[in-house]
Amino acid sequence: MSDDSPVEIGVAAGSSDQSHFSRTIKRMEEEQMTYIALLGEYTSSFAPHVATEIALQHSSAILSTAINGDWVSTQDIDESLFSRYSGLWVAPGSPYKNLERTLWALEYARKNCVPCFGTCGGFQHMVLEYARNVLHYRDAQHAEYDPYASTLFVSRLACSLAGREMEIRFESGSRVAEIYGSTLAREEYYCNFGVDPGKVGFLASSGLRISGSDSEGEARVIELPDHPFYVGTLFVPQTRSTERQPHPLVTAFVEAVAAAPPSN
Repeated sequence: MSDDSPVEIGVAAGSSDQSHFSRTIKRMEEEQMTYIALLGEYTSSFAPHVATEIALQHSSAILSTAINGDWVSTQDIDESLFSRYSGLWVAPGSPYKNLERTLWALEYARKNCVPCFGTCGGFQHMVLEYARNVLHYRDAQHAEYDPYASTLFVSRLACSLAGREMEIRFESGSRVAEIYGSTLAREEYYCNFGVDPGKVGFLASSGLRISGSDSEGEARVIELPDHPFYVGTLFVPQTRSTERQPHPLVTAFVEAVAAAPPSN
């Protein structure tokens, strides 16, 4: 005897069918998601780390982009990093557990046009990578790892900037000035190290543009003009991001990641 009962479209036949549907939707959402590697040693009690996650959410929401950030310890960096992630944010909180792997990731992003953002410690390591691999100072060092090194490109600041808010002036025509829509801004710092004053000239005469400085002329922002997004700031812009006003630098970074070719 045939069953002539009407078929009800949209009504699940059972819990197993609903579970399969939910898994399918979740898989589709994950496939459409773009991932950013947040490089650093995540600490939940460190305000800049929490702010990094929240600022990323603010900018992703305003752009209506499916972007997610994953914390990746520097000791876990390997050659599969860029097959999983379409962008790199090197976060505050150095010294990192693995300096060499961090520099490898920065070099790869720089050479292969992967959007890359460095804030505080990230800025410092961008400088160090550039000094070693572009300027060919193979012994270039960061004072946080070796304060007595003969070639310090990143040295301890004469006066700590941790907890201070200062005015920054951007070079007219620079990428960051365009992003801010201004040549002036006030930003917050969490750092004790910066570009060694004696090495600024070496960086400025190369392709790495020092596009922002403080009132005393000290280097505070770097960028690569011909890169989709390669920007480093000694200050920590993510701490000033809000839901109503996502930080423009974070938003520009997220926008660059969303426009980048998908990771393989």
